[in-house]
Amino acid sequence: MKFEFSAGGVVIRQVKSKKLKVKSGIEVLVCQHSQHHGWVFPKGLIGDNVKGEGKEETAVREVKEETGIEAKILKPLDPVVYWYVLDGIKIRKTVYYYVMEFISGDFSKRDMEMENVEWLPVDKVEEKLTYKSDKKVWQEAKKYLPLASSN
Repeated sequence: MKFEFSAGGVVIRQVKSKKLKVKSGIEVLVCQHSQHHGWVFPKGLIGDNVKGEGKEETAVREVKEETGIEAKILKPLDPVVYWYVLDGIKIRKTVYYYVMEFISGDFSKRDMEMENVEWLPVDKVEEKLTYKSDKKVWQEAKKYLPLASSN
């Protein structure tokens, strides 16, 4: 048995009405993995590239690497734990997610670990997500959507 620890983000952004130039809602960042093709929230292994990197730093870095989006952490979410098997080895994975707010960036600046990246309206997120663990994270994250700043 092996243990893995990852961190990532549920990134949100305020959307303005093009006609009225006022806020019209919130969109959420989701991505499709290039290998398993599942729709997920961006995340990656803690300390895989930077020795001594913490959970928060990993979450911000992984969101930027996988989506091209720079975001800031607003709120930690409860860790998600699940099991999977890779090359015959049972792995217990713990993922630390954060509600994050969009700062800047665009999808063209991402690595290709994610084959697709999209902003979705809040009511379309759960139906797009592939895995039970991501849907669980989404259920908790939805409670904190009003945290997005008003600028």
